[in-house]
Amino acid sequence: MAGGWARDGAVQEQIDASISDELARLKARKTPQGQSLTHCAECEEPIPEKRRAAIPGVKLCIDCQHDRDSTYQARGGINRRGSKDSQLK
Repeated sequence: MAGGWARDGAVQEQIDASISDELARLKARKTPQGQSLTHCAECEEPIPEKRRAAIPGVKLCIDCQHDRDSTYQARGGINRRGSKDSQLK
């Protein structure tokens, strides 16, 4: 359902492109590699053996990792390919 100057399916194409961009960004995130630390790199608390076995190369304890993951990271807007009007013309 497109309107105005947009061709049919243009809105869905934009949605699909945004989703594929986000999936590619998530897949490109760095994952821990190498030897796991026995103690957290930030608070120096021991990292449980099961966590080290589950995540190779882990450097942070669960609490420090949760704090890092929950911090706000500003990113660009949803439509990173241009404005809606310019995309659909």
